[in-house]
Amino acid sequence: MFSHYYFSERFFDHWWLPFGGLFLFIGGLIFVVLVVWSLIWKGMALWKAARAGHKGWFVALLVINTLGILDILYIYIFSKRSKK
Repeated sequence: MFSHYYFSERFFDHWWLPFGGLFLFIGGLIFVVLVVWSLIWKGMALWKAARAGHKGWFVALLVINTLGILDILYIYIFSKRSKK
């Protein structure tokens, strides 16, 4: 009754993507922005924890992913600033 062409070209022809995939594109863009945001903060927090010798914090920051929230808290609240 239905040919292979009908299912591959008609049935799955973007009917499930609203606005021709615009939401998929925007979702992918948001994902990339969040990954870059998280990597920047994670890198700064890991660098600071390693320089301060905080091994527990280093492991926790490396394992726990909170989109930069824990990293920001560590940098500005939990890490002690060295006095020069």
